[in-house]
Amino acid sequence: MIFRYKEWKQLFLLCLGLFAGTAFCMKWMEEDFIYNGSTFTIIGLEISYPKVKVQEILSGLDYRVRTILSYHLYFDFAFMAGVYPGIAALCMMARDKVNNMGVGKLLLVLACLQVVALGCDIAENSYLLTWLNKPVNGNEFQFYHIIVFIKWAIALAGALFAIPLAIRRRKIIV
Repeated sequence: MIFRYKEWKQLFLLCLGLFAGTAFCMKWMEEDFIYNGSTFTIIGLEISYPKVKVQEILSGLDYRVRTILSYHLYFDFAFMAGVYPGIAALCMMARDKVNNMGVGKLLLVLACLQVVALGCDIAENSYLLTWLNKPVNGNEFQFYHIIVFIKWAIALAGALFAIPLAIRRRKIIV
């Protein structure tokens, strides 16, 4: 079965709702991310904090904050179910609106690559959940950062390339 624009749009809207609902819940939890009297962020854990700081935060959390962080990470799995299929659907909606075969193929590749981004995000959360109970060791942290980079690169490339094409009017072929 081949989806057409209407089906991709329905999938996109479903994913958008799941994305919005889970993003709201996760954002609500983030105000409780406190370590030593200061807040920390998921983006910091993903991208900007060095290994020592991530180790320090994850090993020094009190039970309440550790529990909230684990809930946040589990909510993120539902968030992923909205984000990556949503970006893929957006790419396919954009693909339906372009007449250039090369651009259409690129959009198809970007849509398919969302499966890789999803896998990277699952691995990322798995690392963080593991590190909540057992500290970061060895070269795991470097591999973790590679996974995070791949996830962000694929997701942003798909979304940023597809959005302008998806919102334009469909070209009419005469």
